[in-house]
Amino acid sequence: MLRPPFQRAPLLERPEIRHGFFGRQGGVSPGIYESLQCGRGAKEDLPERVAENRARVAQALGLAPAALVSAHQTHSAAAVVVEAPWAPGQAPEADALVTRVPGIALGILTADCAPVLFADRRAGVVGAAHAGWKGALGGVLEAAVEAMVGLGAERGRIRAAVGPCIAQRNYQVSGEFRAGFLASGPEAAAFFAEDHADPERWRFDLPGYVLARLKAAGVGESQGLGLCTYGAATRYFSNRRAVHWGEPDYGRQLSVVALNPA
Repeated sequence: MLRPPFQRAPLLERPEIRHGFFGRQGGVSPGIYESLQCGRGAKEDLPERVAENRARVAQALGLAPAALVSAHQTHSAAAVVVEAPWAPGQAPEADALVTRVPGIALGILTADCAPVLFADRRAGVVGAAHAGWKGALGGVLEAAVEAMVGLGAERGRIRAAVGPCIAQRNYQVSGEFRAGFLASGPEAAAFFAEDHADPERWRFDLPGYVLARLKAAGVGESQGLGLCTYGAATRYFSNRRAVHWGEPDYGRQLSVVALNPA
C-alpha cells in the first residue's frame, strides 16, 4: 500500500515526536472527496472509505490506526485531555486535544481552518487544535496550552506549528467580520488588509493571527508552514473553494501529532 504524502514542521522534528500535516492525496475516496478524505461528517463519503483513509494516515506515521482519535469539532474553545482512544461515534465535542500517553495520535480535521500541533518534548506532552477564525478568536489556542500545562508542560518549552490553512490573499471577509475582531482589541487591525477590488471588504490573515495568539499565550516557539488550502486544489480540501465552485460538499484533511509509542 502506498502511504499518503504529508508535510512536517521543522520545529517539531524531534525523535520523541511523530507528526504530519496531510493533504488530499493518497487515499481511496472518489469524486469531490478525492482521495484522502478523513472527515466522518462528509455527506456522501462511505464510512469504510473514511476508515481506510484514516488508517493510512496513522500507518504513514508508524502508528496503530485504532490509536488515532479526533473530536467532534464545533469551533469552540473546549480542550479535552485524551487518556485512551475512543470508538467512532463516541468522540467528545472539542476543538483541542492534549495527551501525555505515548502512542495516542491526536488528529485535527480542517478544510481552510488552521490545524495547530503542539509539543513539549521534555515534559512528554503533545496537543492539537482546530483554529478557525471563531475558535482562534474565542480562545481555543489558549485552552490547548492551558490543558498541556495541566499535564506538566511549560509554556516556554512548548513548540507549535500552524499547518495548511486559507491564506490572507484568498480570505475575503466583511466589515462586520473585521469589527468583531477589533472589539477584542485594536491590535487585531494588523491582520486585515484592504480589499482593493471591493472597498467594503477586507482580507483576513488567519495564520498570522493564530501565530500572534500563540506568542501572546507564552508559547516558546511557533512557526507557520505557509501553505494555502484554497489556492492548491490538487493538494488540499477547501470549504470556501468548494462553495465558490458550486460543489455540494467538501473533504477534510487530517493533521496528527503523537508521542512515540512506549
